[in-house]
Amino acid sequence: MTRPATGTPLSRVDGRLKVTGQATYAAEHRADGTVHGVIVTSTVGKGRITAIDTRQAAAQPGVLTVISHLNAPKLPYRPFRGVTDPPRGEHLRVFQDDRVRFFGQPVAVAVAETLEAAQHAASLVKVAYAAERPATDLSSPAGEPNEPENYQRGDADQALRQAHTRIEQTYRLQREHHNPMEPHATIARWDGDRLTVWDKTQMVLNTRAALASVFGIPEDGVRVISPFVGGAFGSGLRAWPHVTVAALAARQVRRPVKVVLTREQMYSGTGFRPVTEYKLTMGADQRGRLTAAVHDIRAETSTYEDYREALTILGQMTYTTPNVRQTYRSIPLDISTPTWMRGPGNATAAFAIECAMDELAHEAGIDPIELRLRNEPEQDPGTGAPFSTRRLRECFRVGARTIGWDDRNPKPRSTRDGDWLIGTGVAVAAYHTGRAPAQALARLTEDGTATVQSATSDMGPGTYTSMTQVAADALGLPVSRVRFQLGDSTMPPAPPHGGSMTMASVGSAVADTCDKLRRQATDLAIDDPGSPLHGASADDVVADNGRLHLRDDPGRGETYQQLLARIGRPHLEARGGYTPGDEVERLSTHAYGAVFAEIAVDERLGLVRIRRVLGVYDAGRIINPKLAHSQAIGGLVGGIGMALLEHTVADPRDGRLVNANLADYLVPTNADVPDVNAVYLDGEDRQADPIGVKGLAEVVIVGVAPAIANAVFHATGRRVRDLPITIEALL
Repeated sequence: MTRPATGTPLSRVDGRLKVTGQATYAAEHRADGTVHGVIVTSTVGKGRITAIDTRQAAAQPGVLTVISHLNAPKLPYRPFRGVTDPPRGEHLRVFQDDRVRFFGQPVAVAVAETLEAAQHAASLVKVAYAAERPATDLSSPAGEPNEPENYQRGDADQALRQAHTRIEQTYRLQREHHNPMEPHATIARWDGDRLTVWDKTQMVLNTRAALASVFGIPEDGVRVISPFVGGAFGSGLRAWPHVTVAALAARQVRRPVKVVLTREQMYSGTGFRPVTEYKLTMGADQRGRLTAAVHDIRAETSTYEDYREALTILGQMTYTTPNVRQTYRSIPLDISTPTWMRGPGNATAAFAIECAMDELAHEAGIDPIELRLRNEPEQDPGTGAPFSTRRLRECFRVGARTIGWDDRNPKPRSTRDGDWLIGTGVAVAAYHTGRAPAQALARLTEDGTATVQSATSDMGPGTYTSMTQVAADALGLPVSRVRFQLGDSTMPPAPPHGGSMTMASVGSAVADTCDKLRRQATDLAIDDPGSPLHGASADDVVADNGRLHLRDDPGRGETYQQLLARIGRPHLEARGGYTPGDEVERLSTHAYGAVFAEIAVDERLGLVRIRRVLGVYDAGRIINPKLAHSQAIGGLVGGIGMALLEHTVADPRDGRLVNANLADYLVPTNADVPDVNAVYLDGEDRQADPIGVKGLAEVVIVGVAPAIANAVFHATGRRVRDLPITIEALL
């Protein structure tokens, strides 16, 4: 038997296309007659447009039109339910009125034969405003807080009054942006009433549903194509206003229109991780057992949509706490709508909870790992459901041994390396194993190769590769003879490429589909008098290296090619899928991790330098260790950015983001991440899904920021509760 493809560190099957420039991203597709649209954005953060002068812009050579609310058609904007529902409220309705809701809002688009002509025309559009001062931070809400989300078990107030050890602190996280390498871009083309869109998206079906609702056309009249995505981290989970701009402009000029956001426009034209203020009060008994926790959370959203993250889950289920009260308020501000960003909700909540656990450990005089182990639950405290697997104790054991935790001096500010203060911190990571219905189509052709399709995406984790591996094993084919296709709304439906659900959902659908196709071929062989397998039991037939044969008699069998040639069939085809069952309600299914950070702080300058970051994960079955390692390293690096560097600053006078560029919005570089590593516990979780995976992309960023913040405290004795941790906080 050949070695299974799953579990092997296979290099990306699409890697050559990417490194040679042959992979086609959204802005690189070719549609005959394509012209260019450049968006004009508002220069005030709130108010109304009083005038738009487009005469000079429209008079430029090559300019086809300038569209604004003054001449744009009224669009239906029907309500819709996409694969992932948008936040409650109302879409930003592009060019439908004179209101300005945030700085950087699209107010016009110049369309021209060339990009240069469109850019020049856009620069000549003159917009006048009746401006108002916007509310851009949590201390100055634009309106009343939205209806809060509440959760309660037990009597937290009474338990806090009786607690032996108690802490009460507020943790703050600033706005963080995705900043993928590929900017968001859309090419739109109308053929009569049918719309084709090439888009940077993590959800071709959601973009299709959104555009159908905006233009009031059937969903089957929209096709969305997105074979390659150059990073997204959640920013591609919605169809942002520029997608509508491209489609609207294309319909107006009756030509395909390409719209590419500038790097600056990315900061307001797509979403971001919202500013969050998280007040947490915790109490414990003399043994360090948690008795109560009160979570009071406030986070920003826009005035026109109520975006909320899953900020309450970790506070309900991470530790055994009999008395818990949570209140989560979204605060409407004059900003664009936030959105999901890697580890949404959990990465934010973990910073507060895991820093608070560290503070509680310090107050109680208990080792931070020991405190967490004393509060390990036997079942999910929030739901009462049993865990499918929860191997945090093992994660801590492996990580502590690897990092040398027991050798550290626990006293803050006790370890030095010359001018550098050395500290080590730890935090728990957890993220729900997302699953959703998915379908796939597989075709086995007479040349012995297979093609498998599903309308999922690949923004970098390696979906092409991992699905190819699953399909190859199910069909008994070498990886080189399997091709996986994705990123087209005409393919079988798939859930969002986000929330760590792709492998569990689409992977399970691919496995089911290819199992059906293999069984179809097996049934044809055992029913065919001309086959060496005629009369055999299907249960005794296996597939290996493109050949069906008896498990106990490998010499008795035939290849797929021989079977198809003899029965005169050019191909076999099967469609299958996966739908989660009642395990969603019966079980608590999460991926877990223990994150360790060792840092150094220059005593005089306050500079923080990462020395080591290690994550140890209970993430179920690892389909491809090489891809998993790439995912984990990316998540850990993202956590370093969250902890030490990333945030935007809004000018309170007009809402302008003053560092909306990659020169002033800092992200980690190679020099910032000298030693980053991840370890995965062996095992699988067949209760979570048929292929035993848990999802990895989200959990690997959760817990990194608090581990670093806790290490900073251990190094310096100074507790920093605001992210990012800046030099000013340590001087």
